[in-house]
Amino acid sequence: MVEQQTQTPAAAPLPRLDFIDALRGLVIALMVLDHTRDFVNRQAFLFDPLDLDKTSVALFLTRWVTHLCAPTFVLLSGVSIFLQAHRGKTGWPLSRFLLTRGLWLIFLEITVVDFGFDFRPAIFLQVIYAIGLSMVLMSAVVHLPRRVVLGLGIVLVAGHNLFDGVDAATLGAWGLPWHLLMQPGVLPFGFIAYPVLPWFGVMCVGYGIGGIYLMEPSHRSRTLALLAIGALLLFFVLRLPNLYGDPRPWTVPADASLTPLAVMSVAKYPPSLDYVLVTLGISTLIGLALGRAPAWLLKPFLAFGRTPMLSYLLHIYLAHTFAVIIAQFYGVPAAHFIGTLSDPSRLRADGWGLSLWGTYAVWLAVLVVLYPMAKAYARYRATHKRWWLSYL
Repeated sequence: MVEQQTQTPAAAPLPRLDFIDALRGLVIALMVLDHTRDFVNRQAFLFDPLDLDKTSVALFLTRWVTHLCAPTFVLLSGVSIFLQAHRGKTGWPLSRFLLTRGLWLIFLEITVVDFGFDFRPAIFLQVIYAIGLSMVLMSAVVHLPRRVVLGLGIVLVAGHNLFDGVDAATLGAWGLPWHLLMQPGVLPFGFIAYPVLPWFGVMCVGYGIGGIYLMEPSHRSRTLALLAIGALLLFFVLRLPNLYGDPRPWTVPADASLTPLAVMSVAKYPPSLDYVLVTLGISTLIGLALGRAPAWLLKPFLAFGRTPMLSYLLHIYLAHTFAVIIAQFYGVPAAHFIGTLSDPSRLRADGWGLSLWGTYAVWLAVLVVLYPMAKAYARYRATHKRWWLSYL
């Protein structure tokens, strides 16, 4: 069962925590940057922006900062599940909601999301799939005590790197389950980038620390700050001597001045322990800073953060469509943007792509178009109580 304090019907109503919405909105904006770069940046079709032998510092940081998105989103999903339980949605009603919403997210991933990336039917299992399947799993574990869920999350996040050497190709019939659980790769029906177990661990951790968000504000801020600083310190303790926590030990690059970037270049697919520590440490500190930011600065982040699913879905189509329109001025056929997720070779042959500064300009344009839609939908959600609103 969920711990007693999450079941008490007399629990005081919990005010909406704006800094959580603002942080969620910030990572939505960073996701827009990442996917806009995928569609319009020249280098995106040529090499990995984290490849220190080819990239620039600006391009590296543009890609690296978007690493904050997925773990923050998944952690906050776990926190939100705990807060729902605190508000009184416990037992079967909570499990049913998590199960149905999780299955809905998986459906959206393999239909609306993947079509938006490829402009044709495709199956590419990414972050929405990982969140959806994690929610399906959470529908079972929310009946356990919160500390047990937290412990499970820590074991999954910290322990999965023990199995880095296991290759699905050597497992025969067990190869497909291993890909779905632990190792990205090609599937008989598509590709998986986000195997679920490490991400489920992050969601369990979010659920497990959810009680911190019920603390008095100053106590909550101190506790979150200590956790964030502790995560960053542990990252450096593990990462600098290459002790544990990432399948790719760092080495001094050919340009020694890029050594700090080599240290920070950690594995996202699947998310290594080092990756989770550094990204969540940084994003937690950013969230605390957003809690002190002026209201005018928070407006767009709050709009995106209160409509995360709609904002996510719309931005893919906006960024992809912007790329198609802009490319027409460079003589690139629109048809070459069909199937780009699976095979960008035609765009590479076209020489398509904008500079990094051009990429940032398109990113801002996407946000400008997206903001009024997110704002209007956030206002609608705040004034209407429809069951389907919790699914979009």
